[in-house]
Amino acid sequence: MKTIEVEGKTVEEAIEKACEMLQASRDQLDVEVVSNPTSGFLGLGAKPAQIRVTLKAQPQAEASMAAPPAAPAGSAVETAKKTLEDILRLLDTPAQVEVREEPERIVLNIQGDGSGLLIGRKGQTLDALEYLVNKIVHKDREGEKRIVVDTENYRKRREESLIKLAHRLGEKVKKQGRPVTISPMNAHDRRIIHLALQNDPLLRTRSTGTGTFRRLIISPEKRGS
Repeated sequence: MKTIEVEGKTVEEAIEKACEMLQASRDQLDVEVVSNPTSGFLGLGAKPAQIRVTLKAQPQAEASMAAPPAAPAGSAVETAKKTLEDILRLLDTPAQVEVREEPERIVLNIQGDGSGLLIGRKGQTLDALEYLVNKIVHKDREGEKRIVVDTENYRKRREESLIKLAHRLGEKVKKQGRPVTISPMNAHDRRIIHLALQNDPLLRTRSTGTGTFRRLIISPEKRGS
């Protein structure tokens, strides 16, 4: 089970940040409050809330009742590859799919002359393909390896770009002393920003809004000396 420690201005903010980082809902987490926030004296010596969060393990009996037995890993890999190939064929996009299985995910890499067209604006087309393949292969079952759809090394380039953006905006926030709000982005991209800045004691990040309009805010961490 994965356990992380997270800080926030309030306990609820820390829990929200943990949900973003672990890509899990509140009821999927065991939350232990390590320390409550303190305001200090006249704002001096203020301390953030700190929590320890663990992803809950789904009970075996409940898992067997909730869904049919999961297919073997090798079968999931083959099914994922064939599913993506079928979708590409329906889209009349000639391309080959290479598969790489890693400990926590299955990576499907699209190769072909027109593969770059499948990325879309800010990776939206690629995200849609990835969502479809995961839904079809896993059928909402939990505990399966996440399937990642990539082409032309876009995922790595996007992550590097987001990390640079996070640090650039973080420096802006520290210099101006004012929060910065980033335009709406998906949960995966918000998590990259969270992780890039989580160890900076002068900054805090939180998400606001709902659905596709959910935004990430980078704020100065106001602490006393």
